Amino acid sequence: MRRIIARTLLFAGVLLALVACSAARVAYNQAPSLAYWWIDGYADLNDGQSVQLRQDIDRFFDWHRRQELPVYASRLVQWQALAAQDITADQVCQQFDALRAAYLRAGERGVEPLARLALQLSPEQLQHLARHQEKGNQGFEKEFLRGSAEQRLENRLDKAIDRYETLYGTLTDSQRRLIQTGLQQSPFDPQRSQAERQRRQAALLQTIRLLQATQGSAWADNGSRPVPAAAVEAARAYVQRLLKSPTPGYADHTEALVRHGCAQFAALHNSTSPSQREHAAQVLQGYADDLRALARQD
Repeated sequence: MRRIIARTLLFAGVLLALVACSAARVAYNQAPSLAYWWIDGYADLNDGQSVQLRQDIDRFFDWHRRQELPVYASRLVQWQALAAQDITADQVCQQFDALRAAYLRAGERGVEPLARLALQLSPEQLQHLARHQEKGNQGFEKEFLRGSAEQRLENRLDKAIDRYETLYGTLTDSQRRLIQTGLQQSPFDPQRSQAERQRRQAALLQTIRLLQATQGSAWADNGSRPVPAAAVEAARAYVQRLLKSPTPGYADHTEALVRHGCAQFAALHNSTSPSQREHAAQVLQGYADDLRALARQD
């Protein structure tokens, strides 16, 4: 359930940098439905849960459209100015921190609805959730752990080039080699990431069961009563642990990944030509225009 918080943020902001401008408004307008079907795929909701969840999602995106999209549009204007000049890894990480703060705002907005849903899930639905988690783990293993190291690197390289070319246009051979070198030097460890995924999944199921055992009897199953404050706080604590893992050393590992990513992005940007930077500025302008239009949309 926690991943919908991250997914809605991605729909709202980050992934707009990965799709064509012409598709951005369509993608965002479809995000509430996609968010619902994504959660339903994990939890196999009943009719009553579906009605409540759709209402919660609609309220979330109403808030997000009015309050967050104008902030994102303003930040995209700042990125246009940065696109015209060389940048440092620290500047990139500052922008990443701003996105992380947006994640926290979105996460806080989703805590109470997610706590409410957690209290309503049946044992059968929790089993369905566990099976879906395992399916996701198999997908992660297929993408990041199977095949030779060279094959896995090639897959990551293809995706990275696609993302960068969306922003800058066609890359040169030397820029492609720069990306490849960055990926080879990355501290990314798929085995470690898979282990952390599994820990989070187990912690999610444990949190839900604990909430139901301690709070469920004091709360109406139909969701007509306010969600107990203790349940909301437990859900909030779980979301916060997603950003700072309790696994020894993992928080430092995550920060190392972020710092490396910032340095890699800065290095590639600083290698771009004036025409590539102009392409980036135009793309960012298109995204900003789309976000402003979405924010004004009733």
